[in-house]
Amino acid sequence: MAQYTADMVETRMGASKPFTVSEFIRALKGHVEAHSAWQHLLIVGELSGVKHHPSGHWYFTLKEGQSQLRGVMFRREAVSLTYPLKDGMEVLVRGRVGVYDRDGQVQIYAQKVDDIGAGAAQRALEELTRRLADEGLFRRPKRKLPVLPRGVAVITSASGAAIGDIRTVAARRFPGMPIHLIPATVQGQGAVSELLAAFERLSALPADIVIVGRGGGGKEDLQAFNDERVVRAAYACPIPVISAVGHEIDTTLLDRVADARAATPSQAAELAVPERAVYQATVEHLGHRASQAVHRRLAESRKHLEGWTSHGVLANPHRLLEPLRRRLEAVEEHLDRWSTQWLNEPQRRLERVWTRIATSSGRHVAQAQTAFARLEGRLAAVDPEAILGQGYAYITDAQGNVVTAATAPDTITIHWHDGSRTAVLVPKTKEVD
Repeated sequence: MAQYTADMVETRMGASKPFTVSEFIRALKGHVEAHSAWQHLLIVGELSGVKHHPSGHWYFTLKEGQSQLRGVMFRREAVSLTYPLKDGMEVLVRGRVGVYDRDGQVQIYAQKVDDIGAGAAQRALEELTRRLADEGLFRRPKRKLPVLPRGVAVITSASGAAIGDIRTVAARRFPGMPIHLIPATVQGQGAVSELLAAFERLSALPADIVIVGRGGGGKEDLQAFNDERVVRAAYACPIPVISAVGHEIDTTLLDRVADARAATPSQAAELAVPERAVYQATVEHLGHRASQAVHRRLAESRKHLEGWTSHGVLANPHRLLEPLRRRLEAVEEHLDRWSTQWLNEPQRRLERVWTRIATSSGRHVAQAQTAFARLEGRLAAVDPEAILGQGYAYITDAQGNVVTAATAPDTITIHWHDGSRTAVLVPKTKEVD
């Protein structure tokens, strides 16, 4: 059929000639689409009845008060959407108005749909959250925080309250703990680029943990910590990350990817910096246990020595004592190696604790050596040579065997402490009555 123009419609109406339904719809469609202003419209409304067709088209209704207008966004325009359309979204639709031939409905053919107000940022954040979650960034097991870090890096504003709070807590918990500030803007223009640069500087610092924080602020001030690039930088950070960029009610994507989350910078410092007093008490406890172990070993050695001295006359007591001397030396060497290992592994600032342990261990070794000297004197007292010097002697046969009975051979050798003499035994003569 012929396309109706506005003049044709007016002529038809003036002639009082009736329209068919299809003629009227076509006439209305031509009349609406003839107005160029209606082909570049901006309409604000709330989405309702949103449907995403498998073909890629979006169908929806725009509502405002009691009024509503049907709309459609074809796939070729829908590819520009950065978030899915949902019921209840307040949107600004750009497009043209037309009439659908089949049912005569006036509808808007959307070319662009913008989420307006605070909702736009929220939709984008939800979409980013879903995408990062699908990649597994939030499922990685959280890394354990170091027990005693070499130092703590802090990414925050140099002029904010956060760095002051962190330093105060660190000085109270572990005086002398190095705190390395990496200054960065934490909100507004340039915040993202400065945060990324700060993460890159971490590898050059002697730090085993990093705190990313700020001193308060509203939810709108946390946008930099929801930026995808910042989240990925924290995920790739080689050392554990503590996030302290908001309060309990304000959760950012950085909070989700970090290894630990703190409500405030002060709480982050509590997590990152151990209490020196607790650590020293632990080391002293270990030192006490070491001292007890050494004492037990020395007591066992002393018990063995005393058992050996109860054996009678020993041919060579010095050789019997040699294994004990080696054992004592091994104990001393083990103690020295053990003490050295425990002195090198903790921080040098705890060396005074270990000095006390070394002093205590040396005292026990000295006591053991004194006991050893006493035992050596006791053994010397039962030396066979010493017994001979008291007037005793022993007899051997020609083969050097000790004679212990009167049934000795005729020729014997008598041994004194200062030499020996050979003698011939004369049989005892019988007495004559």
